[in-house]
Amino acid sequence: MKAVITVTGRDTVGIIAKVSAVCAEYGVNIRDISQSVLDEYFAMIMLADIDALTIKFSEFSDRLAALGEGEGLQIHAMHEDIFNSMHRI
Repeated sequence: MKAVITVTGRDTVGIIAKVSAVCAEYGVNIRDISQSVLDEYFAMIMLADIDALTIKFSEFSDRLAALGEGEGLQIHAMHEDIFNSMHRI
């Protein structure tokens, strides 16, 4: 299974490293990443493989959101099933 992780906020050093560290801590493999900096604003979308996730997905999502709050970012993790349901015509 996969998850879509989005990160937005003011650009600072180490955003990708911090999000990646949380992913690695819980067995999540980053499959693809796209990031952009527009002036001082940072935006990133990650596609992650969660087959080896070592905690419940909701806990993982909450951990990323907490990281975001501490860093002044918005971080959301959406399970592939939800993402697909939202974008199905």
